Amino acid sequence: MTHAIMSFTSVGTVLALCAAVAGAGPGPAGAGKQLVRNGDFSAAGTGGVPAHWEAWEPAWRKASCRVRKTAGGLLVDAPGRDYAVGGAAQKLTDVTPGQAYAIDVLCELRKLTTPRRSAMVRVTWTKKGRRCHQAGMLVRGPVAAGKQATFRDVLVAPPGADGGAISLEVKWPRGGAVLWRRVSVTPTAPPKPRKVRIGTVYLRPSRSTPEKNMALWCEQIDAAGKLKLDVVCLCEAILRIGTRATKGQVAKAIPGPDTEALGAAARRNKIWVVAGLAEREGDTLYNTAVLLDRRGRLAGKYRKVHLPREEWKKGVTPGSEYPVFKTDFGTVAIMICYDWFFPEAAQIFALNGAEVLFAPTWGNTKPDHEGRVDGENVFRVRARDNGLVLVPSVYDGSSMVIDPMGRILASNKGKTGVFWAEVDLAARERLWWVGHWRSIGPRHRMPRTYKPLTAER
Repeated sequence: MTHAIMSFTSVGTVLALCAAVAGAGPGPAGAGKQLVRNGDFSAAGTGGVPAHWEAWEPAWRKASCRVRKTAGGLLVDAPGRDYAVGGAAQKLTDVTPGQAYAIDVLCELRKLTTPRRSAMVRVTWTKKGRRCHQAGMLVRGPVAAGKQATFRDVLVAPPGADGGAISLEVKWPRGGAVLWRRVSVTPTAPPKPRKVRIGTVYLRPSRSTPEKNMALWCEQIDAAGKLKLDVVCLCEAILRIGTRATKGQVAKAIPGPDTEALGAAARRNKIWVVAGLAEREGDTLYNTAVLLDRRGRLAGKYRKVHLPREEWKKGVTPGSEYPVFKTDFGTVAIMICYDWFFPEAAQIFALNGAEVLFAPTWGNTKPDHEGRVDGENVFRVRARDNGLVLVPSVYDGSSMVIDPMGRILASNKGKTGVFWAEVDLAARERLWWVGHWRSIGPRHRMPRTYKPLTAER
């Protein structure tokens, strides 16, 4: 059996692209040299703005928010104008290239209907007065605790950076307001990467039985274990492919004997496993994928929501939820085959926090007979659309590991076995003009305009 090995590590990406560790908090406020002056807004300046801060407004000034110092901090609001924008910014000096900086911002959110869209903190690095990246990097947050909210992150100044700016931004408050209370930017330890060895399998049994299939797929889990992978994705309906069995004949309860057999393989290899099975619950049949943890325990399951004619005509019932699951390396989700034809599914998983999306798939990643785009390009677009790692395992074409920019990191290219890539889930690579899409995309969505998508027709 051939096992192709491909490794992808973002060496230098963290520095070059201002990457940061997901969930990393800053060092203690005030540790090291504080880059922000008048970070508590206590010193008065001119024009009603605190000293060392500069109010900014849009080119169309009639759409400006009010920006002014108050006893509690810096208040930004826009009475009577829903779609106003504005805020305050401060230049940062004495920036050291390659140095990590902890950003810590405290604010009060007042009647904001969409806090993530309406309140933002942005850091932009500069080199000799020119921006290193047009969009800068949004600081993670806001994380609310009652009325107060925090933005906390660790960002690394890119090579050559000697300055920068921190911008407090309010977008479309719609009757609400943001009271900015405290801002600090201090040197800290560099962020740690979150490197994960992610595998996918290409295997298509033939002239087989469900029992033989189980043995074959467990062999692939063993092969993934020898490669020291953290997680491996098997295909859809693994006990039915290449057999004469129907879904109903192989369907079992979950958890049940099938998850026990796969769990034993996961446990002896200390690996997370994703696998597609047929599930029977009472007299209802589902197309289900399971997630098993390193100890072989059932960590979660997903029931296929979008059913093609081959399934609904045979009585398979659709699922109705888009769950995500916490693992020891990150947050993951699973979709099954026909699900990836529908962009809404992947988007919901991403909005729910998924960093890696597995896709056990009966279908293919080949062009069709006329050479039109099919699975491979769609998978790449789904990854790029949502800024997540996408891992399809298919029966025709190539099983792959795809990065958040839509690049194929690993592919079986016609061979059978386990194929893998090492991915740093802490890296935040940016599109040149737009920025880090996973941070920006959800903030720029306009769900109020999407009602036609949810209307039953």
